[in-house]
Amino acid sequence: MSLKTIKFPNFADDRGILTVVEDELPFTIERVFWINGTDGEKRGGHGHKKTVQAAIAITGRVDMLMDNGREQTIVALDSPEKCLIIEPEYWHEMKFHTNATLLVFASEKYDADDYIHERPSA
Repeated sequence: MSLKTIKFPNFADDRGILTVVEDELPFTIERVFWINGTDGEKRGGHGHKKTVQAAIAITGRVDMLMDNGREQTIVALDSPEKCLIIEPEYWHEMKFHTNATLLVFASEKYDADDYIHERPSA
């Protein structure tokens, strides 16, 4: 399974760590949202027809179950410098661990018709 992850640049000193997102994403950002307050819960359970997303666990850990109809894998997002690119062909489900916050950048504005609710089958 060919999933793309990006490592964002970090700048650390005794005051903390600054993580930057500038030209790293392979699309123009049209929508930004985050999910939190979901300890132990699962979210997602869908794919998109055209939207590309970039997912970052800015706090805690989120396990991303990725399924393209041929293969499944779990990608652990557990660092704010690690970003998973979710292409439209991937059905995804997120499992949130304690105190996790998932930040998502999307290539398209919200469109209910863009969602695929049926998991692909091999």
